[in-house]
Amino acid sequence: MCFHTSQTKKVTKLEKRFKVSLDDDDARDTYDIPSFHLNGFVHPSMLIIPQEEPAALVEGKWGIVPQNKKPEDVSEYYKEAVRYGGGLNAQSEKLFNHFIYKHAAHSRRCLIPVTGFFEPHEEKSKKYPFYISRKDNDAFALAGIYTLIDGMPTFSILTKSASPLFEKIHNKRKRQPILIPTINEHDWLADNLTDKDIQNLINNIYPENELNAYTVSKDLFSPKVYSDVQSILDEVKYEGVSL
Repeated sequence: MCFHTSQTKKVTKLEKRFKVSLDDDDARDTYDIPSFHLNGFVHPSMLIIPQEEPAALVEGKWGIVPQNKKPEDVSEYYKEAVRYGGGLNAQSEKLFNHFIYKHAAHSRRCLIPVTGFFEPHEEKSKKYPFYISRKDNDAFALAGIYTLIDGMPTFSILTKSASPLFEKIHNKRKRQPILIPTINEHDWLADNLTDKDIQNLINNIYPENELNAYTVSKDLFSPKVYSDVQSILDEVKYEGVSL
């Protein structure tokens, strides 16, 4: 499951890459600070591109919340939802019938710009974090859905059964986030898509020859270590762990 991401590009780079504009320029300085490790379980604010404003970069909170919740209910909801993954991921197989997801499937899909994400690999009952990014270090988009809580998007990253590459990485759960190929980004945000159209986009395979994957420090998993530092992206090799 995708509970950890990174986004290290300046806002201007994201604007150029995705042909969008930041909707609140007062937030530019905040999001110009690189995030080497975004831990989903603290529900960080991140920039997304929402279907309702496909030409905008908008601030959202990672962890989807039911539409009927009020802003003052969100923190308590996250405490209760932690046993279900905190709303950080949404299984695409449940997209059209889950009580939260089905209301977002057709009108509130989003792109989540990242420069990479982390997945756990298990070897002899021990976990090792892999970092996945593009070989050219460019930003790319994960597929998501969102709700609006008093105008603030709360979002979840969509997941699906793992491809052969991600089966090797996330070898216990055999799941992966949905990466949207650049050619399909506009389509993902299009209105009036049918269930079949959406499913076809989900089923598309990202060109994995463009991706790089390697192991990083186990500090990523430690609540006692501050890991939002550049060195968390450095490769750390472990004996007997490879793809």
